[in-house]
Amino acid sequence: MSESQTMKVAVVGVCASGKTTLVSALRQFGIDAVDVAQEHSLVPHMWQVITRPDVLIYLDASHDTVRARWPYRGPVDWVDEQQRRLRHARAHADLVISVDQLTPQQVLARVLNALEAIDRRDV
Repeated sequence: MSESQTMKVAVVGVCASGKTTLVSALRQFGIDAVDVAQEHSLVPHMWQVITRPDVLIYLDASHDTVRARWPYRGPVDWVDEQQRRLRHARAHADLVISVDQLTPQQVLARVLNALEAIDRRDV
C-alpha cells in the first residue's frame, strides 16, 4: 500500500476470542481496524459487505478457552453455532490465529508481523 493509503483490517472470531482487545491495540498503532460481529449474523459474507477489508483476521478459540474467558455464557453449542456462522470468513481469512495458548500481546505481535509482511508484498 502506498503511504497515502491506509490498510483496513477486519477481525472476526467467536465471542471471547479477543477481537475487541486486538482491534483496540491495532488502533493504537494507527491501523484502521474493525471488530466485525460476524458471529452474530446469518449473512455469511457480512464481513465483506460492511468492511471491505484489505486484510481479514480470524481469531480461533476453543470451547475451553471461551469458557475460561466467559464462563456464564450459556450452553456450549452456542460456540458451535458461532463457528458455523464464521465458516465463510474463516475460509477467506488472510490470517488465522489460534488464541488458545497466546496472550493478547502475543496475538498482537503475530498480527503486526503479518501486516508488515503483507504491506511489504504490496509495495
